[in-house]
Amino acid sequence: MMRPYGGKGAELAKVAPDFNQYTQSVLYDDLWERGGLSQRDRSMITIAALIAMHRPDQMIGHMQTGLENGITREELGEMITHLAFYTSWPNAGIAARKLLQLTQQLDAVSGG
Repeated sequence: MMRPYGGKGAELAKVAPDFNQYTQSVLYDDLWERGGLSQRDRSMITIAALIAMHRPDQMIGHMQTGLENGITREELGEMITHLAFYTSWPNAGIAARKLLQLTQQLDAVSGG
């Protein structure tokens, strides 16, 4: 699977090599590659969980991976709106801000 943040999490190997190894081999190589759910569905579930648990540091990377896995920007916005009622308005507001940051970054790179 495409790693969130382009695999930059490997930087953590400098301070927590075993943590990084488990993240790469178990989380991404095993769990994300299981059958039963598409990569797109796994991304949607992961993003929803990150919003619900208030994990803003990981949102942009997983939102970008979600886009690469076929989720549209509009669907991400709809997910945030829907989750506002189930996870908390502030969590959704932070997620919306992260989506805005990501779309601005992507638009700046693509010139759009």
